[in-house]
Amino acid sequence: MGFHPADPISYEHDYWEKYLGYDSTEMGDALTEARKELVDFYYRGDIVDIGIGGGKFVAAMGANGFGFDVNQDAIDWLVASNRFCDPYSSRIDAISCWDSLEHIPCPEALINQVNKFVFVSLPVFNDPGAITKSKHYRPGEHIWYWSDWGIIKWFRDLGFVLVEKNNSETELGREGISTYVFRRDHENIR
Repeated sequence: MGFHPADPISYEHDYWEKYLGYDSTEMGDALTEARKELVDFYYRGDIVDIGIGGGKFVAAMGANGFGFDVNQDAIDWLVASNRFCDPYSSRIDAISCWDSLEHIPCPEALINQVNKFVFVSLPVFNDPGAITKSKHYRPGEHIWYWSDWGIIKWFRDLGFVLVEKNNSETELGREGISTYVFRRDHENIR
């Protein structure tokens, strides 16, 4: 697990517009379908998507889809849709962090709020020397960099067990992305 302390980028208007564009592509459709199928396999109930992109996954989850974001346009969309949920204000059962966990300055504070499941997709680096050569090396945007073993151990240290790991997003055409499902280990709660 590595940390890059660059000054944070702005997540304002242009960021929302960029992700609305991504959501309207064939890749956006395929990713949303794969993510929804994964969540539906393991969990039924309300889920809070952290860093909603353009909101496509939140909408796909129907009445169970909620979200949290730092982008004001995304927040406005969530509030107008009655889908805004602040996971830091009270414990929640499940969250998804599709390409967002690596952006969060203190991810432990978020993960400690989760009672049951965390669904995660993120770039994985098993060779630290490859990080700065990767398209996923984004100082100020990507703050955290994990290896496969590192993300699994980090979640275990926070009281979660790995229940699935797959490379479905890489198989759909994304570069170096792994997807994980972690379940709260209630027998070993910190």
